[in-house]
Amino acid sequence: MEHVTRRPELSHPNAAPTSIGFTEASRLPDLKGATKRDILELAKSQNVRFLRLQFSDILGFVKNVEVPTGQFEKALDGEIMFDGSSIEGFVRVEESDMLLKPDLESFRIFPWGEPENRNARIICDVYKSDETPFEGDPRLALKRVLADLAEMGYSSYVGMEAEFFLFQRSADGQPTVTTHDFGGYFDLTPVDLGERARRDIVNILELMGFDVEAAHHEVAPGQHEIDFRYEDALVTADNISTFKFVVRNVALRHGLHATFMPKPIFGQNGSGMHTHQSLFNEEKENAFDDPNGPEGLSDVMLHYIGGLLRHARGYCAVTSPLVNSYKRLVPGYEAPVNVAWSLHNRSPMIRIPSRRGKGTRLELRTPDPAANPYLALAVQIAAGMDGIREKIEPGRPVNKNIWNMSDRERRRLRIDDLPRDLGEALDHLAKNRVIQAALGEHIYTHFMKNKRREWQEYIGQVHEWEVERYLAY
Repeated sequence: MEHVTRRPELSHPNAAPTSIGFTEASRLPDLKGATKRDILELAKSQNVRFLRLQFSDILGFVKNVEVPTGQFEKALDGEIMFDGSSIEGFVRVEESDMLLKPDLESFRIFPWGEPENRNARIICDVYKSDETPFEGDPRLALKRVLADLAEMGYSSYVGMEAEFFLFQRSADGQPTVTTHDFGGYFDLTPVDLGERARRDIVNILELMGFDVEAAHHEVAPGQHEIDFRYEDALVTADNISTFKFVVRNVALRHGLHATFMPKPIFGQNGSGMHTHQSLFNEEKENAFDDPNGPEGLSDVMLHYIGGLLRHARGYCAVTSPLVNSYKRLVPGYEAPVNVAWSLHNRSPMIRIPSRRGKGTRLELRTPDPAANPYLALAVQIAAGMDGIREKIEPGRPVNKNIWNMSDRERRRLRIDDLPRDLGEALDHLAKNRVIQAALGEHIYTHFMKNKRREWQEYIGQVHEWEVERYLAY
């Protein structure tokens, strides 16, 4: 007898089928307040065979322990252990046993593979074997900052726009920096693979419950952006981690390589992760909005901006964490290079979009998608909180194009520069107690150790530019 598989319902009714054979996951119920029994029943009804217990290392790389069906109950009870000594910045060999405590509301089914044999993921916090939270877990660092924010009477809502490049692969499958199109900003049909891959990414994200708002080609050839709806800060950080995983997976299935490297091509715009932020009070009102304030902005928002500006150079190493990040933060490529804020103007590091009311927010333009989203949000929110506590004034907005200003004019307006390289950014981080406290001693120590080593390796190299420039000396 022919086996007939019933077509499952789409997570989103308007989601189109993908072009590379992904299956359609059934509509997931609202998992707010989900229990272990809810997840077990859902996994069984959707034929989930393997469950990935996902977490993040200090550098932002997603890690996972995968368990089969027979271990689901143990996994959901937070009893799965792993060797933390094998993870960058975690613990020593003699204290390596660590536990994964799942966030049940983060359960999602991957819409690829056979419908009768699905995989799912659940995002976990990392605990020590004595059941105490692990101070080196980036997700718990963000949770700690958000708990401090809640004590002040606020919750944080964030939208992050992570840009990326799609490149061709060589005949042997290795990544190249050859783009597959010559499209520009908002171009239509930028030639075959890019548009098809981008649509597949959107479809997969929607099937996994993302509320995708827009997808488009970016300024540089091969560069793309997909925007999804703002969420609670923790959910947004979780979503960015999943987003990067999906983008890489779909690109690979198209024979392409996806990269979130900030500046992969000389002479082209780099990739940013512009971060839109607002605070809501306990009455669920936007604390950044004040119709009677200057430009409709509240004192809370102005002080939050003041904190972001004061600590900008201190958190830059976290939000722009690679040697390559500072090849993006240079004049001429639409990325900020100065510590300033503005109304609508995109040249400073902070811009205030025109919407007011519930949509009142700021956009921080310095972060790039190589950043660990949990740590990037933790340090930004901590800086803004310090601004509120200390009532830090941001100064007047700079509504002229800073890129066209002379050095003298910038000095007259007291506009500081962002760090010019990773080494300088680390020096500023080493002096900033507010940002160090947001990271926590463990993460700060291991982050600095890793990044100092990375910087020393870089400055000790002889680069092609140097050979071309100086070999005749």
